[in-house]
Parts: sequence; structure tokens; C-alpha cells
Amino acid sequence: MLHDWLNSIDWHHLAKQFGVDAEGTFQWGRPWAYWLLPVPLIVWLLYPPKKYKAASLRFPSFDRLHEASGIRTKKGTRILHRSLLQFISMWVVWVLIIVAFADPRLIGKPDRKIITSRSFLITADISNSMGTTDWSVNGHAASRWTAVRSVMNEFIQRREGDRMGLVLFASQPFLQTPFTPDLSVVKTLLNESDVGMAGQVTAIGDAIGLGIKLFRSDTLKTKVMLLLTDGVDAGTNISPLDAASAAARDGIIIYTIGIGQHQRFGSDLDEGTLQGIAARTGGKYFRAYNHQSLEQVYKTLDQLQPIKFTEEQYKPVTELYFIPLSAALALGVATLFVMSLVRLFV
Repeated sequence: MLHDWLNSIDWHHLAKQFGVDAEGTFQWGRPWAYWLLPVPLIVWLLYPPKKYKAASLRFPSFDRLHEASGIRTKKGTRILHRSLLQFISMWVVWVLIIVAFADPRLIGKPDRKIITSRSFLITADISNSMGTTDWSVNGHAASRWTAVRSVMNEFIQRREGDRMGLVLFASQPFLQTPFTPDLSVVKTLLNESDVGMAGQVTAIGDAIGLGIKLFRSDTLKTKVMLLLTDGVDAGTNISPLDAASAAARDGIIIYTIGIGQHQRFGSDLDEGTLQGIAARTGGKYFRAYNHQSLEQVYKTLDQLQPIKFTEEQYKPVTELYFIPLSAALALGVATLFVMSLVRLFV
């Protein structure tokens, strides 16, 4: 009966009264604790308090001795027996303590937690040819880099759970963003980059080489590189295909994206090399002719490298034991105060 009555209490409302705004399903952490309620009664029955009679000396002439001496007697010590108030208060405090020990709590909805198990490196070409204005964004003429940056921002936003890094390259590669789970930082530094920051020509092999160094200092097992360019390797310290073979030995998957229209201006796109890089590392080559086709490429990448989730790994718990415990403390203090007044004035 008591258990049913406690379950009928609006614990959400009680929690709000104590400044706790929590939602969820009410549960008892230790429902078996209510079997402890009769423990004091059992102890009292098994080991009742013993009553001792003190020895006394009867003196029949005490009154006459008192009158002859002229000494006034004082009242003896009064032993106050437990009142009904004390008895009820004691049991209510005990019940509240057991309720607190039973651990009332609110169990929230399970969170779908993302596993951070992949390092994703974007390696983007920012040579002068990426400034060619032959693409459009939202109906307005735009450079290839402006369009690429626009789509890449959306792609990064969807990669929650990946540790992402950013390498930009032209004549030489440089690290714009080290691996980080903070995607807003990657997006900010991407938007601050522009064509010409790293030179004029395209050093694809060196860019892959820098990526390999970054991955070797990383701890995650799944390593993915996205290489994006609109040009041909300009004769770097290591050939793109040799760099791809080294990446494959380190377990790095490279997806390559060739940028440019059918009728291109500027340097030629070396699709054969990009296809070879992807083939050697277990990746895939994509060709993006415009803004729309590049968006489709990134959607395909989302399918090839999906975000991983755990299944109901964590359920938020709001403990409410402090509510009955606070009530027990308040009732105990109030009872002591009332009984002190009774002893003082009665």
C-alpha cells in the first residue's frame, strides 16, 4: 500500500519545487529497501527495553525531620515519557529515510552517442586555377574554390563524430587545421583560406606525403583522406602514385575528386593519376563538373563513410533521494524543537 502511494506521487512536480527541472520515467533504484521498514519494530520485540527498579530507603519520620530542620525540599527529577508526537515523528522519519534509501530517480530517454573512430583529412588544392570563375552558386557566377568551399562546409557539418583535419596545397602543402572533433574550428579556418595562399602550381604528391605524416601521429585506426584538385602534379619530391602506395601501406583510404568542366580553361586535369591514387588506397575517384555534381559527390561520400553510433549507451539519471532525506531532517529538527519547548514550559 505504501509503495503504491509513493508511486502515485508526482515526483516531477516535487523535483521542480527543489529547483530540479528533469524529465523521464520514474523508477526506484532499490525497490527492495521497503522490506527494511519493520526492522525497528522487530528489534523492539526481540530485544525489549529492560526496566530496572532502583533500591530505596523508607524513612517514616521524614516529614517530622523536615519540619524540625526548617529546610525546604526541592522537586525531584521528572522523567518525561515519550509522547505520541515523538512516537509518530520517529516512525515518519524512519519511513522517509527508507524512501530515500530506496533511491527514487527519473530515467531520461537514452542518448544516441556517436563513436569517434575515424580521422578524416581534407586535402584541397588552392592553386591559381581554382580561382577560375566557371561555376555558379545559387544562380550567381563563382570561382571553383568558392563553390568547393560552400559545399565542403555542408559536408563538414554532417561529419559529426569524425576528427577532421584540413591540408591546403598548391606549390607546397601546409597544415591549416590539425585533427580535431570541433568541426566549427575546421569550418572557420576553411572559410579563411583562399586561392594563392600556397603558391601557383599543384604539388599533389607532397600534399599526400604531409597527410601521411599527420596520420602517423594520430591514434585512431580508421584513416580517410579526401583529395580535391583541378590540376596536374607539377613535379614534386614524391610522385602522387608513390605517395599513394605509401598511404596504402599505412591503411589510409584516399578518395579523389577532380574539379572542372568539360570545356576547361587553365591546366589540364590528370584524371588517370587521380584514379590511380584512389585505386591503390581502396578509395574511389569522382568527377565534379559543377556545384550540383560536387554536392552529389559529398552525399556519396557520406554513404561510403557513414557516421557510427552506439545503441542506447547512456541514459541520463536524475537522483531524487535528497527530497525524502530533506523532509526527514526537517521533521527531526522540528520535533526536537517542539519537545524542547514542552520540557521548558511544562
